[in-house]
Amino acid sequence: MLTLLIADDHPLYRDALRGALELAIDELNLLESGDLDSTVAMLREQEVDLLLFDLHMPGSSDLFGLIHIRKLFPDLPVAVVSGLEDVDIVSKVINTGALGFVPKTTSAAKVAEAVKSMLDGDIWLPESMQSEVSEADDAFAQLAEKVSSLTPAQYKVLCFMRDGLLNKQIGYELDIAEATVKAHITALFRKLGINNRTQAVLIASQLELSPPVVEH
Repeated sequence: MLTLLIADDHPLYRDALRGALELAIDELNLLESGDLDSTVAMLREQEVDLLLFDLHMPGSSDLFGLIHIRKLFPDLPVAVVSGLEDVDIVSKVINTGALGFVPKTTSAAKVAEAVKSMLDGDIWLPESMQSEVSEADDAFAQLAEKVSSLTPAQYKVLCFMRDGLLNKQIGYELDIAEATVKAHITALFRKLGINNRTQAVLIASQLELSPPVVEH
């Protein structure tokens, strides 16, 4: 019995993915989650053969969610499922350790093919991207390793710094004391090997993703 976890905050897409996989794979146990926290909680409780992970969901609005999952569960096969189809992002996803990248526009048959391929341990990419994805970027891999040491709270502070918020404003947004914000900043500076906000903003910007296009 294979166990797959679909981590996506859109119930309709989870249903579509479930339908495609149940048609193509026998003896399949499908789990679902809708945000980063519930995904981590479920992975702690249950053995999963493959995680189908959406980059854009609560708690994981950019690459931190994937980096965080890879740090906590280094042996877990992860496939990114996303509405984004930018080659630069796909390269970063693969360099972060994902086994594949499945655009949400992928047909049901291709999704099943991708999942079977990744369950066999192969990296899967759409044919249109296979020749365009960059080779492993050591600098980005090192950056991801440093960022993986941050707690979710520290990463939130880093993102607010990227957005130009002052310590008092960050404290208001996170409902914590300004002294706690300063403690988070001191800790993340140490973990990232930096000593000022400008360097922090540069790092956070490298992990930022554009929001997916919403079709009306």
